[in-house]
Amino acid sequence: MTEPRSTLDNVRIVLVQTWHPGNIGAAARAMHTMGLERLVLVNPRRFPDEEATRMAAGGEALLEQARVVESLEEAVADCGAVVGLSARLRNLALPQFEEGDEMARELMALAEDMPVALVFGRERSGLTNEEIACCTHQLSLPANPDYPILNLSQAVQVCAHELYRAFRHRQPVQGDAARQESRRQKDLPPSREQMQHFQQSLATALEDAGFLNQPHAQTLERLQNFYQRSSPTRKELSLLQGALRALVDAAEKP
Repeated sequence: MTEPRSTLDNVRIVLVQTWHPGNIGAAARAMHTMGLERLVLVNPRRFPDEEATRMAAGGEALLEQARVVESLEEAVADCGAVVGLSARLRNLALPQFEEGDEMARELMALAEDMPVALVFGRERSGLTNEEIACCTHQLSLPANPDYPILNLSQAVQVCAHELYRAFRHRQPVQGDAARQESRRQKDLPPSREQMQHFQQSLATALEDAGFLNQPHAQTLERLQNFYQRSSPTRKELSLLQGALRALVDAAEKP
């Protein structure tokens, strides 16, 4: 059985283009109080920074080991589930969590086997639609409808608390170890990198076959939405990749 600590280690908090370094520090403190240690920063305006260290107040180690990357795709490439936080739910074909505890239960169950991520956007404008589309789910935290806006560290704190509660109350999986491993191999979702690789291969094949006509962005978006809704497992995606490869090979034969 997976060690309890490693389950929390598989939970990643991703901050996209944070403007104020103090918010990075406050988010690190919020994470540390709930046992989360994996912080990833996508193009922060200023980091490292003394203000971030001051606001971390006990979570300085998270800042020291934080990973800084250039794109959201890089930050979540190996994740099986990626939840984008937004003040409002976007009109995108992504599964939506209605409540924070629902999100936490699903992510903590998956974190026993692979990395998962929560993604928080810019202080003023949040995440773009393109960035939300890089996620597997979206979540808007329920709040006072007259003023439903949480600042960055508050949103991180609420989500971190939900995750830690789910971690503490999760039930150990019982049964034969081989059966558990078989179930995991069958049911695990693909990583974002694996899914994006398949979608790119499909787009290339369709373009070569003349199926896509310019402009074809809407067609590709609809196909992406379809695969997001269907939530294929790794085995199912592997089957689709094999079928696509066979079709491409057959088309290339003289």
